Amino acid sequence: PAPPEALALCSSCGSIRLLLVGSLPSVRRGLEMRLALEDLEVVGEARDATEAIPLARALRPDVILIDVDTPAGMSSIALTESLRSAAPWSAVVILTLRDDAATRERAGAAGAASFVAEHRTEETLLATIRGVAHARQRWHERLSTRTEEEYGDDMRDRRGA
Repeated sequence: PAPPEALALCSSCGSIRLLLVGSLPSVRRGLEMRLALEDLEVVGEARDATEAIPLARALRPDVILIDVDTPAGMSSIALTESLRSAAPWSAVVILTLRDDAATRERAGAAGAASFVAEHRTEETLLATIRGVAHARQRWHERLSTRTEEEYGDDMRDRRGA
């Protein structure tokens, strides 16, 4: 989980955009209602992989929250791999009843930014979402700065030649 200081760090990030992926509408609705009380904006919901992948591409959420029991022929681990490929700008957080080392290892190998057991507190989930969103934002800022510096050097070299 993200450290508690992520709560303060990401409050400067503005609203964090989320895509919820889970098979049960009641679970998605409950999550949406709880997350709406925070600085978190649910921009889309998907029942399964066939809905999640195109929505992730179109909506470009900061974080994709996956209920590990998402059906329709694709495990949450396989869905995580597909989403990391289809939407590399989004961090994937897996929410699950299973809190075992093997599942955590598979989730990490698939590219999940974090893994939260459903028995953990709401604060843990909220801190995790904010933490991965903040980390992703910082990564994009560093990448953008590095790219500008590299292209800037290249452009100066071309002009000076």
